[in-house]
Amino acid sequence: MGALDGILVADFSRVLAGPLATMTLGDFGAEVIKIEPPGGDETRSWLPPVDDRGRSTYFLSVNRNKKSIVLDLKAEDDLEVAKAIVGKADVVVENFRPGTMARFGLDHETVSTVNPGVVYCSISGFGSGEGSSLPGYDPLVEAVSGLMSVTGPAAGPASKVGVAVIDVIAGMNAATGILAALRQRDETGAGQRVEVNLLNSALAGLANQSGSFLATGVSPTRHGNAHPSIEPFGTFEAADGPLMICAGNDHQFRRLVEVIGEPSLADEGRFATNPERVENRVELRGLIETRLGRRTVGEWEAVFAEAGVPAGPVKDIGGGFEMAERLGLDPVDELGGVRTPSSPIGLSDSPAETRLPPPDLDEHGEEIRARLGGPR
Repeated sequence: MGALDGILVADFSRVLAGPLATMTLGDFGAEVIKIEPPGGDETRSWLPPVDDRGRSTYFLSVNRNKKSIVLDLKAEDDLEVAKAIVGKADVVVENFRPGTMARFGLDHETVSTVNPGVVYCSISGFGSGEGSSLPGYDPLVEAVSGLMSVTGPAAGPASKVGVAVIDVIAGMNAATGILAALRQRDETGAGQRVEVNLLNSALAGLANQSGSFLATGVSPTRHGNAHPSIEPFGTFEAADGPLMICAGNDHQFRRLVEVIGEPSLADEGRFATNPERVENRVELRGLIETRLGRRTVGEWEAVFAEAGVPAGPVKDIGGGFEMAERLGLDPVDELGGVRTPSSPIGLSDSPAETRLPPPDLDEHGEEIRARLGGPR
């Protein structure tokens, strides 16, 4: 049995944040019914890339362990089916613009009157108040939150992250909030509303960068691949390419400079402590890269590993999966010919399990309607 076995999730969400949250619940045993409009979740048409059946890999990446039913909420019969589903659901997840679900009588206030135990999660771009009319696209939130202002080369333009990271963070926040509300329901029997928005998720996800601003009143700036508070902690050029080095304390720094043949640097006043290394990072980086340029990335990786200095090459995504497989981390799930990243959450007694591949559009519509006794 999965940790969430017996939990029914009505998933009205689409694109990334909501589907990631509901897939997480499904991975741990919840039954997830994905309610899709005619035409389906729009990511079904976001292609290329595609798999060998021509299906969007974007859609496949966050929709395993779900059953699909197509419902046109503007059609009376389909709306009744949707209401029947939420009436039985333990969890409802939606990421429409605030107010949309209320037009169909599927909002938290209405649903909770007939299903008081429901945990109802709403995901939006900018909350349900004054920002309710703003569209919540990840790159937009990366821009307005300040994330882009600290991403990219120090002397170059601001840059978005290479994945919709705010959607991912919001999805994880939503899953966490849902699980907390379910735990509270275990004690009280009552459900509650969970609200997650992309802007707050971005600001909280900026972590130490947000903390720096709140403590000093000064917005951090870009440092490229270097760390704003630690040095050496970033990419350095070896003979054949970049090498990531993360010397996070004085001991690791001393081992680093010993290995590259410059042991005296650890005792120089301008490099003896981390604050001094940060202040003098330009000079320090030049000295380190002069030595690194004498060997390849692969040679330095082996040398640093033996010395206990955290370092590694800048790999592509395929290289990341290869490393995880080599370390025995089982990074890939495969079911029904669909390969997806495995759940990153390990439970010793009730681990995540892939029971269903991502569904075809309306694949389970007839089955779900029959269970509910609705029109077929």
